Parts: sequence; structure tokens; C-alpha cells
Amino acid sequence: MKTKHTTASHAEWLAARKALLTEEKQLTRQMDALSAKRRALPWVKLSKDYQFEAPCGRVSLADLFAGKSQLVIQHFMLGPDWKVGCKSCSYMADHTDGMLPHLAARDTTMLAVSRAPLVEIQDFKQRMGWHFGWVSSHGSEFNQDFHVSFTEDEVASGQVDYNFTQRSFGSTEAPGISVFIKDEDGTIYHTYSVYGRGVELMMGTYSILDLTPKGRDEDGLEYTMAWVRHHDSYEAETSTAQCSCQPKEEALVAA
Repeated sequence: MKTKHTTASHAEWLAARKALLTEEKQLTRQMDALSAKRRALPWVKLSKDYQFEAPCGRVSLADLFAGKSQLVIQHFMLGPDWKVGCKSCSYMADHTDGMLPHLAARDTTMLAVSRAPLVEIQDFKQRMGWHFGWVSSHGSEFNQDFHVSFTEDEVASGQVDYNFTQRSFGSTEAPGISVFIKDEDGTIYHTYSVYGRGVELMMGTYSILDLTPKGRDEDGLEYTMAWVRHHDSYEAETSTAQCSCQPKEEALVAA
């Protein structure tokens, strides 16, 4: 099919690319400055002794740091009696395992927390083939205190406390990311939380799609992430194809 997009000579493309690079550099500097402001936010000392159910038994929030001073938690939407985890949260979590050794090298532990009982979490985790830590906050006030779980009455009222405002939300569970630090005497502080589109920072796939001509290609969808599936539920034709340049003997082994 003949393209309808603007075309140019290489020299014209290079001039346009350099102009865009100037804007990209400006955005990079703005993001660096914003990150500095994020790090400068005041910390909130936690007074509650949050408890979680882990494969090893009952653990505290302090235990979740696993020897590191920094802890990042994905608030994963998997409520009690849910059959499966949220597709969008799963899309986020698909990017986690590869980050773990790099985060650990920078004194940071990352894991997921959901309100579902541990057995439901473990069943879904096994299905998805994930290895990151994932604990249950079932019976704890943790999810409510960090504004990612709501009662049915709150949802029905159209006024839940989410993303730092009162708003309507169509589920009793919501996505988010929260960050904590533990000082030398064991005191834990909440330093940062992000919700809504802010959680896209975990979705590296989006960053790659943003480089492509079609981009995220979501404009004609019922809602922006309508295309997202659990990674084992995409149609066969969208699965990763065998590389055509793979040596024949390796291809035979793979087959």
C-alpha cells in the first residue's frame, strides 16, 4: 500500500530529526529536574504495623525490604474472589522480572501487593510465569490507606479517593505504585506514590511503541488499553515469530 505519510530526502529527514532532538533534550532536562523535585518531597513516617501473607508466612512491611533500604510496591489489581488479575496491571508486571537484579544493585527491592488471598495470587502468578515477590494484604488496611482499594458503597457513590482527588472509579481495586525507605534504626517512611497514567512508567512496551510510526495506535479503541491481554492470551499471529535469520540447525532444535 502506498504511504500517505510525508516523505523526504535523507538531508531533509536529518534536519527534521535534529530539530526534534532539540525538543527531546529539553524534555530530558525537564524530566531530570522533575525527578529531583520528586526526591526532595517530604517523607511521611509510618506508624501502622502493616502485615502481609507471604509464601514464608506472615511478614511485616519492614520484612518486604529484604535487606535493602528502598522498597517499591506495585499495587496490583487482584481483589478477593477475582478469577484473574487485571490485564493492565499484568501488562505492568510483565516488565518487572528483568528489572529486579538491576534494582537490587541500587539498594532497592520491588514486589507486588494485592488484596486477594495468597493462594489466589500464587495460582495466577504461576499461570503467568512470574518470579517477582508478591504478597497478600488481605485483612490489612494497607490497600485502603494507600488509596487503591475501595468499598462497594464508595464506588457506588461516585466519590472515591484516588489519584489525590475525589472522583468516580469503576472498580473496588485500582492501580498504583508506592515507594518507601527504611532508615538505619528501622523507621519506615512513605516517600512517593503515583496513580492513573503515572503507572505507565512501568510499561516499557509503551516507550518502544512511542518510537514507531503507528505509536500506541489506540485512538479508535473503546478505551485506550482495550487491546491489552494477559500475555498468554494474545492471538497466535501476534506472538513473537521465529527469527528468519536464525541458523537452520538452531531452528531445528527450537522446533
